[in-house]
Amino acid sequence: MAQQSATHNLTKRWQALDAAHHVHPFSDAAVLKREGTRVITRADGVYLWDSDGNRIIDGMAGLWCVQVGYGNAELAEAGCEALRTLPYYNHFFKTTNPWTVELSSPIPAPKPMTRRSS
Repeated sequence: MAQQSATHNLTKRWQALDAAHHVHPFSDAAVLKREGTRVITRADGVYLWDSDGNRIIDGMAGLWCVQVGYGNAELAEAGCEALRTLPYYNHFFKTTNPWTVELSSPIPAPKPMTRRSS
């Protein structure tokens, strides 16, 4: 409950900053400014909590990119290890990295294109 009261007092501030500085896709800025946005402050499993303390089921899985749920410890540890070791490097200039290689290995190799005769 301390989480709720601590964030609830900030909701109006966050909504005002959001209206002044954040561009939302597919949204009417005037309506958002007038009605205010819902401020999501935390998540666990399939649930989200807003700054007013309401628990919400995230049926869209964060726009379909959090299928394993929020707060997945195994995923967080793997991500943390990767970020400590090699947070990013491009794949240009004939380079790769172990994560890309391992993650792409289950994808079938491209088959050669053949011409069909008509």
